[in-house]
Formats: sequence, structure tokens, C-alpha cells
Amino acid sequence: MAEQVNIGIIGTGQIGKYHIENYHHIAGANLVAVADINEAEARRVAEKYNIPYVYSDFHKLLQRDDIVAVDVALHNNLHAPVTIAALQAGKHVYCEKPMAGAYIDAERMLAIARETGCKLSIQLARLFDDSTRAAKILIDAGKLGKLYHARSTGFRRRNRPYVDGYGSRFFVQKDFASGGAMYDMGVYHISRILYLLGNPDVRTISGNIYQEIEMDAERQQASGFNVEELGVGYVRFVDNISLDIIESWAIHLDGFDGSSVVGSDGGVKLEPFGYYHNVGDLELNSSVDLSAFNNRIHLLRDDADAYDGPQHHWVAALQGRVALLPTAEIALNTMLISEGIYLSHERGAEVTAEEVRELSQSTAIEL
Repeated sequence: MAEQVNIGIIGTGQIGKYHIENYHHIAGANLVAVADINEAEARRVAEKYNIPYVYSDFHKLLQRDDIVAVDVALHNNLHAPVTIAALQAGKHVYCEKPMAGAYIDAERMLAIARETGCKLSIQLARLFDDSTRAAKILIDAGKLGKLYHARSTGFRRRNRPYVDGYGSRFFVQKDFASGGAMYDMGVYHISRILYLLGNPDVRTISGNIYQEIEMDAERQQASGFNVEELGVGYVRFVDNISLDIIESWAIHLDGFDGSSVVGSDGGVKLEPFGYYHNVGDLELNSSVDLSAFNNRIHLLRDDADAYDGPQHHWVAALQGRVALLPTAEIALNTMLISEGIYLSHERGAEVTAEEVRELSQSTAIEL
């Protein structure tokens, strides 16, 4: 029997419901309480999932001695205040991505986690994809040689939250979300590349953001849409490593070439997955049966289920079965890059990592 971990959920909106559903498929995850300012919705969700305790004030949830960890499933600008309060209450925290609405807020979250000794994990789902895990095996085995360039891409043809028909208007308002495509989807793809590169230190960032494509007029007015639908960027890291980025909620194209990492001895594409290298005069292109790879891992490796997804990994780390991946550190670096793209767009020039850190301003909303 898996060791039971008592968890409280803060936020029962779209993301909170998704997290709750996931926990119901993870051995040892025991949901004790939920909290949401919409108490009626919190009670409805609690009844549906047989969660015994409901609060309209998340501070009261944090006072429970039987809860060891909380899941923060709120809008971006609420992440930092609630996470920090939970850490200071002695709770381990799993927080929805992006880490926060601003780099300075995310930096404080990590600092408080280190001060309190509590675990902090950020929902970076793409780290647990079979393609990411396969690429990590090749990189760790030295099959790519010295890594020097990567590409991060995320494509939607026309799928902006709310204005294109799904999700709430809070996803497209800076007051709640801080950013658009870069914060909603870009965090997944950038963080995955940072993980594969070893989360290198950022030197400089340049980029632009765009909102150019027509949207439904009534939805646009109702939404208060004031974030980007497209973000592009270029990042220079230490050791002459570079990364180019394109992230789209809406664009007049049928797709992008997928994310990739290249090194002196080989390269990988992540979707569809492929490994490329040369042997003498031969140029070899290798495909991989990722389904068979996943099956073999689960047949032969202990604790393989601990990497089936970000919440599986979180619970396994709380149970002491595996070491927690450095998702908070990777998420913080992702925040630095994303905010750097916004700052570069505003200035019309390349910016340094130090400039981003010095100029970052809190967007946190206290509950």
C-alpha cells in the first residue's frame, strides 16, 4: 500500500477541478479539504469528489494539522501570495504554472521554500512526456555531445482563451494572468528545453510580442483582452548556448517545426521524436517507439509511476520514494526568459538577465 499523503486544494475552478481529477488516479493521494472564495462551487466540487472539508478562506485550510501539502490552482497573479502563506504555514506546495505573474514574485516563492525547508514544485507537465524522457536519456548518455542550441515552439492556429470559445476571460487579462501565450503555453515548452539543457544561466534575452489577428468583437469587448497571442524570442546562455522561441495562440500558419536540441555529436526533435547523428559519411535519422519505451520502463524500473505526470511525481516525492525534480528552479528561469521577452519588446532592444531581475515588479494579488 502506498503511503497516504493528505492534501488540500486551493482553487476549484477549471484548473483545480483538473488537478482534483488527477489525484483520484494517484495511489496515496488523499484529498482532505478544498478552499475557494466561491464557496457554493467549492461545496459542489467537494461533494462530487467526496472531499470532507470546505473553506471560503484558504487561511483556515492552512490551519489544519492533518494537511501536509497544498495544491495552488489559482490564476497567475494569485500564485505567490497563496504559495508563500502555505510555505510559511509549514505546508509543502504544488503550484500551477506559470510560477507567478512576475519574476520577482517567483523568486520570493523559491526563497521562502528554501528558508522553511518545505518542498515547492511547479506544474511543468512536459518534463514528464515520453519524448522529453527519451531525449534526456540520450543527452545524459553523451549521445548529443556538447549542447549548443535549442528551439522551443508551441503552436495553436486559433485557440485563444475565452475569445475563441474556451476558458474564462481571466486568462486574457493582465491583471490576473500577467501574460498570454508565453505564460499560458510557452512555460511548458521553454521549461522542457531548460530541463534538457541543464537549466543554464541566462545572459541576454531579446524578443517581441504580438496581438494582430481579428477576434469575435463581442467576446473581445467582454474579455478585456490585453495580452499577447504570439511571442518570439532569442536567448543567450552561459557557455555559448542559445535558444530561439516561438509560441502561438493564434497565427495564419498550419504548424511549426517542433522543439529540438542540438549538440556537437547529434540532435533530437521532440515532436515527432527523432534522433539524428552522423557516422563517417552516413547521415543517420533514427525514430523511436515511445510506446514501447514507456512500457519497458514500467516493466523493469522501480518507481516508474513516479514520472507518469507532474502530480504523480509530486506525490511520490512527498512519500519519499523519489527526489523531487528541480521544477521550481526551472520555472524561475522560465519566468526570467518570459519576462525578458516582454521587457525586450517594450524597449525594442536586447536586455540582460540582470536588467530583468532589477526591473521586475510584483503583480501579486493578495486574497
